[in-house]
Amino acid sequence: MNETNPPPAPRERFYRRERRSVPAARQFVREAVTDWALGDRLDDVLLCVSELATNALVHGVPPGRGYRLSLSLLADGVFRVEVHDSGGGRPSVREPYGESGRGLMLVAALADKWGVGERDPGKVVWCEFVI
Repeated sequence: MNETNPPPAPRERFYRRERRSVPAARQFVREAVTDWALGDRLDDVLLCVSELATNALVHGVPPGRGYRLSLSLLADGVFRVEVHDSGGGRPSVREPYGESGRGLMLVAALADKWGVGERDPGKVVWCEFVI
């Protein structure tokens, strides 16, 4: 992308705290990735979105609240996914031997970068894919 062909505008969607929001988030991302012709990494992106959205539901969204999913195609050819929630805590990769907690391990393995940022209230968990 350059000045004559700037990146598309970011896309955002808000999801309520309910199980059906995870498949809805995947569909939202699938449409953006298709529209922006980024299909090479679609499976990796969808798995990471599933994990981040599920983590937001289970750990980051208090009852009566929701989470925001934001998608950006940056000028340097990076596709960025952000999940904003209002819950406390700071997620981290756990050991792979427990019954749960492997989601961020998958994100760390599939995304080119990932991290956690602060917001008030809550946090932003993000991942990036070089396209």
